Amino acid sequence: MRELWKNINHFYDELYFAPYRQSIRRQLRDEEDVFMLLTCSEMLGIPNPLTYYTLELIPYMLEEYHAWHRRMGYERSPLDEIRCC
Repeated sequence: MRELWKNINHFYDELYFAPYRQSIRRQLRDEEDVFMLLTCSEMLGIPNPLTYYTLELIPYMLEEYHAWHRRMGYERSPLDEIRCC
């Protein structure tokens, strides 16, 4: 009986959230792109008063960096300090 209710609950969750899933993913990707831009802004020539703190995040963001600069339309990395392709 518990398994039946679990399946019914899963079905209704999917039924409700399915139309919004793509827009939620797009919004999350846009927020991550803005965060990446803010983190790398000093290297792009945009003044950032929090550079000292954002530079600590760069090693954690390197995995996503390649996908980010490709989405932004750069064939190669726009930063001389970070080489990924």
